[in-house]
Amino acid sequence: MSFDNLCKLLCEKHPDRFASWILGESLKQVEVLKTELSIEPIRADAVTFLRVQGRILHLEFQTKLDSQPPLPLRMLDYWVRLYRLYRLPITQVVILLLPPSAGTVIESAFRVEQTQHQYQVIRLWQEPPELFLSDPALLPFAPLTSALNAEGLLQRVVQRVDELGPAQQAEVSSYIQILAGLKFKKDVIQRLFREDVMRESVIYQDILEEGLQKGLQKGRQEGRQEGERLLVLRLLTHRLGTIPEQTQVQIETLSLEQLEALGEALLEFAEMAELEQWLDVHL
Repeated sequence: MSFDNLCKLLCEKHPDRFASWILGESLKQVEVLKTELSIEPIRADAVTFLRVQGRILHLEFQTKLDSQPPLPLRMLDYWVRLYRLYRLPITQVVILLLPPSAGTVIESAFRVEQTQHQYQVIRLWQEPPELFLSDPALLPFAPLTSALNAEGLLQRVVQRVDELGPAQQAEVSSYIQILAGLKFKKDVIQRLFREDVMRESVIYQDILEEGLQKGLQKGRQEGRQEGERLLVLRLLTHRLGTIPEQTQVQIETLSLEQLEALGEALLEFAEMAELEQWLDVHL
């Protein structure tokens, strides 16, 4: 699992809110499309495809620009496959969560000789925070937006969490703290969030560290596996509700590679039966 995967989870949980943000208009009927495309499958762990008003909206979240194949080529590849499949106009948007190192060129087009393909790039650190602060669906991204006083912005985010209903607070707080971990030190996050909310939430690094500690006696590989298992179980619980004990036992038998595959597959699950079917196939 990765920060990018969490972004995909949030986007598919609130597709209308993300589409409205990107396209700048109020949208209600937004369909989440499967990310598996024809020909050779593309690894789509951070990609979301939405169908809205006769258009495909392709969103890709990135914490870093380096990738293989390079991002511009991937965007062209996605466009060709999407257009071949749907024959609809396509809006492609890369959402960068963090600024790259100084001097890095942020590409927004693929260019080779006469071939040119453009896409949009949103630099989250340059986005005004107000929209994100006003919408619970987008609130987890608010700590990464533009602010002269970063810690002051995080305090405003905490205040917005306090204004949410009890049913939303723990879940939204969890997402915020995971993404805020990209920018803020853990002690800052722990200090600003209320203790009772903290007990119900999870910081991504803590999950991995817990897994690593538990796996120290078994070796590094086992530690990574334990951390992945803890994170997958937590995200499954957020997505599907309480996981039956028998199903948890099955998940504990998965290898690291299987856990990583489940971490990607769970973003497509809408009900417990789909998780059970996945386990039947992969165990």
